[in-house]
Amino acid sequence: MTDDAPELRASDADRERVAEVLRDALAEGRLDMEEFGERLDATYKARTYGELAPITRDLPATGAVAPPPAVSLNKEPVSDGSWAGRIVGGEGSSSWAVAVMSGFQRKGRWTVPRRFTSVAFWGGGEIDLREADFADREVVINCIAIMGGMEVVVPPGVEVVVRGIGIMGGFDHREEGVPGDPGGPRVIVTGFAFWGGVGVERKITRAARQRLKEERRQQRLDRRAERRELGGHGRDEHERRRHWEH
Repeated sequence: MTDDAPELRASDADRERVAEVLRDALAEGRLDMEEFGERLDATYKARTYGELAPITRDLPATGAVAPPPAVSLNKEPVSDGSWAGRIVGGEGSSSWAVAVMSGFQRKGRWTVPRRFTSVAFWGGGEIDLREADFADREVVINCIAIMGGMEVVVPPGVEVVVRGIGIMGGFDHREEGVPGDPGGPRVIVTGFAFWGGVGVERKITRAARQRLKEERRQQRLDRRAERRELGGHGRDEHERRRHWEH
């Protein structure tokens, strides 16, 4: 974290780096559960670098939030959207998430690791893979929901396998059996649900939904134009017949 730009807006990735430091501190006994919960809540509510800085200042992992990068005026190459371009290797942006009487989200542009573990206790979480990259062609989403719930959102073209166990709860199997695209990733949803549930839903991205909306609007405009054109030809033919009759 840098103190020279406290008013700059923090990103989801910045908040996630701070949350990872807090989880490590909890595991090492540096924070108790109450302190962890308070700081985690403050992390996900933070909007600027200045609000994030104090959260980890007394913990060993200084520099949890990197300074914002300089703005580049060079246009970056745009991904072609193919699965080959989204299976990127590496370790992933985040390997786990915890919600204790609260919630978490993993969405937008992030890299799904080979194994992602999430825990929701009296809370909930959303794991959205629609705009994500993947560390491998096959990834495992391990969900532990205790008196809580989670939602896994996958885009079209992804094969889904559900292997979770539910006790007085359950895992959603509706998206199983849908074939994936050639070269597309395989997502295995596993874990344990006790008095809770893990849902799996297939959705298109907002951008794709907007494109479909625009395509349908254009199709309606084209049909109206065709009807007007046909109607105009009909009126011309009617006028010609009246001319010859007279």
